[in-house]
Amino acid sequence: MICHEFKGGTGAASRQVSIGGNTFTVGALVQANHGIRPWLSILGNPVGQIMTEGRLRETETGSIIVIVGTDAPLSGLSLHQTAKRAAIGIGRGGSPAETTPATSLWHFLLPMPQHNKAVVERAVLNNEFIDPIYMATVESIEDAVVNAIVAGEDVETVKPEGLICRGIDLQELVALFR
Repeated sequence: MICHEFKGGTGAASRQVSIGGNTFTVGALVQANHGIRPWLSILGNPVGQIMTEGRLRETETGSIIVIVGTDAPLSGLSLHQTAKRAAIGIGRGGSPAETTPATSLWHFLLPMPQHNKAVVERAVLNNEFIDPIYMATVESIEDAVVNAIVAGEDVETVKPEGLICRGIDLQELVALFR
């Protein structure tokens, strides 16, 4: 897995939001294998344009898988609209969403049919209050991609064969934010 030409892979992040006196969690898991170095932006800083050493390719050839989960009581439409925020979270890291992410959105508290009555009542979050869920989704995905990059260690590449895909230099990254 190569993410913005650094060692990528699996990353995760989550956010908690309060809505109407209730606290909900939104979490993201990504398999980051996308982007070219010049596109990489972290917290709005053009990291990829500064950390140019060790580039591997000139064009985008990767993909990203995003899974989002929440315990917020969302309707089917709200789940769909929340999942669509994956492209925004990916884009905030600098990728123009050149590939369509494989996106799933899971709702953690789905009833188990074999353990419930024939008719199940459930609460649904009012769409007028859903913006914090959307923002938590975007931020979680953005952070999950960064977490995948900062966890990466140097590894020999398979495609292209025989090169070294470097893990991001954490000391240099921290210095950019000072």
